Amino acid sequence: MRWIIRMAMALVVAAVLLLGLVLLLPGEKIAGVALEQIRQALGRDVRLDGKAEISLLPTLRVRTGAVTVANAEWSDSGPMLTAEGLLIAVETLPLLRGEIRVKSVELDAPVLLLERSRDGRANWDTKRGDASADGGGASEKAVQGIDKLELRNGKVTYADGVTGKLRVYSAVNASLSATDLRGRATLTLGFVTGEGKSAGAPVVVTSRIDGLRPFVEGGTVPIEATLSAAQGELRFVGRANIGGELAGEINAELPRTAAFAAALGVPGVAPGRGLGQQLTGGGKIVVTGGRKLALRDFQARLDHNRLTTDMDVDFGRDTPYVTARISAGELDFTRPQGDGGGAAQGQGGWSPDPIDAGILGLLDGQARLTLDSATFDGFRAGPSDIGITLERSRAVFALTQVAAYGGTLGGEFVINNRSGLSVGGKLTMRQVDAEAMLSDTAGITRLSGRFGGAVNFLGVGKSVQAIMDSLRGDGRMQMETGRISGIDLDRLMRSGEVTSGTTIFDTLTATFTLDGGNLRNDDLKMVLPNIEATGKGRVGLGARDIDYLLIPVALKARGGKGLAVPVRIRGPWSHPRYTPDMGAAVDLNLAEEKKALEDKAKAAVQEKLEKELGVETQEGQSLEDAIKQKAEEELLKGLQKLLE
Repeated sequence: MRWIIRMAMALVVAAVLLLGLVLLLPGEKIAGVALEQIRQALGRDVRLDGKAEISLLPTLRVRTGAVTVANAEWSDSGPMLTAEGLLIAVETLPLLRGEIRVKSVELDAPVLLLERSRDGRANWDTKRGDASADGGGASEKAVQGIDKLELRNGKVTYADGVTGKLRVYSAVNASLSATDLRGRATLTLGFVTGEGKSAGAPVVVTSRIDGLRPFVEGGTVPIEATLSAAQGELRFVGRANIGGELAGEINAELPRTAAFAAALGVPGVAPGRGLGQQLTGGGKIVVTGGRKLALRDFQARLDHNRLTTDMDVDFGRDTPYVTARISAGELDFTRPQGDGGGAAQGQGGWSPDPIDAGILGLLDGQARLTLDSATFDGFRAGPSDIGITLERSRAVFALTQVAAYGGTLGGEFVINNRSGLSVGGKLTMRQVDAEAMLSDTAGITRLSGRFGGAVNFLGVGKSVQAIMDSLRGDGRMQMETGRISGIDLDRLMRSGEVTSGTTIFDTLTATFTLDGGNLRNDDLKMVLPNIEATGKGRVGLGARDIDYLLIPVALKARGGKGLAVPVRIRGPWSHPRYTPDMGAAVDLNLAEEKKALEDKAKAAVQEKLEKELGVETQEGQSLEDAIKQKAEEELLKGLQKLLE
């Protein structure tokens, strides 16, 4: 904008200097003199095509054909500015008093290229010569005010050779009014990001600048500005300069955050519920160097969640880098019932809906989050202190302190979207309420008590279902004084009857592995009064089912030999079936009796064969070998008789 305003002032001064020549020279000659004035003001070559039209009364008016302003010498991207036409109107009578009052400056269909080279040079950084600085600058200061400066149906392209990014803004319309250049000026700017079918929603900026001339000359002046898009608004009140530095108060009212960001050329912002689908807030803002932003004491409401943050953002990197400290009270990220959230998940299965993790690629940075509580679909946490590191679409959550279900969690949790979405972590748990946690995370309510343990895991996929189906890793757990609902092991051991009820145990320990969404364990050990149980089998984390063999042993039964009554647990988590495994029971409890019966049967058969067939077994010889030997002997005897 500074460059446009400077060019407009130069054009106005050029027109005024030609006032004495309008009756003596043709329009083309006058335009040529004006061009020289503009060249000195901008330090760039300027070309006007077509015939220039000049009139004197009631205002001094100069209308040109196409306008072209050359680019920087180092650029090979074509002109910096082209326009279909230019109109300048200056009130004639105030000129007799030595005042320059601009009636209007109009630029039709301007196409502006803002360009930064790979080494950081900018084509809008123009250096005017001494003549311009002394003469032209003094003449520009003779301009007292501008009633109307308009740009109509323009296009602005920003090509950044440092980052390789290209931005296009079309349908650019601007209107500036400053009747006193040292007083208040009003500016309205409208545009859309992109062009054609890729164009976004309209964006409108309105501002009031207290002191346009000092602002254009690089001074810091009071400013009020509002940016509106997609039914949302950003409002700023403070001080700023044309170099992009500002300090003041900012307020946001964004009923559709994703649409607002898309209108500004930032697609892919799709926050989940509780993360800012709607955003309101306000606080102090400071921008330095046009690239570094600081927010202080920013009070934000993200949907129904409230938080306070101090944040620094560096826009000078390829990906904006954020450093933040965030504090919050109670946070709720659950989805409404019927929206694919926790209820459907608990009853039927894991959600197959695609997970959009593209937001991880919008920023890099580090943050510290402290909160009173947080509720997710399938998980609840109490007072927590969490460190967050985000780098190249990979987020690491360091669980410095997380209170959950009456216990604590530690370790780290990772979400990686660099080459497909994956979720993993190394977590430790201490004194966690098993019933409350398993009920929330998996819909399981049959195990209660406090447990501890550790788990390393990794899951890959584009949905919760895919991630759960692919889980792999390992872990361990231990519990003291717990309860299992749905089976009464004590009654089972006393009567052999499988009934619903509860089993209270003293200790439970187990290790496990994860592979293909299945948890496998073969060393479960559970101790009850007078009973010790072991277990092995599979728990389907992806399929939400179980196939497990639990083997309780009554230690004092059978004269201290013990009595085992294995129970097979099969079916979905919601309705597993408990059935005695009689085959395993026989193998475990009657192994000696079974062997004795087998030996007795073999002895009876052997005695019968010896008696009927005359077979006698030698020491170390099996009955089968003895029968075979007897048959061979009888065949030899028969052969000898034939030969005799």
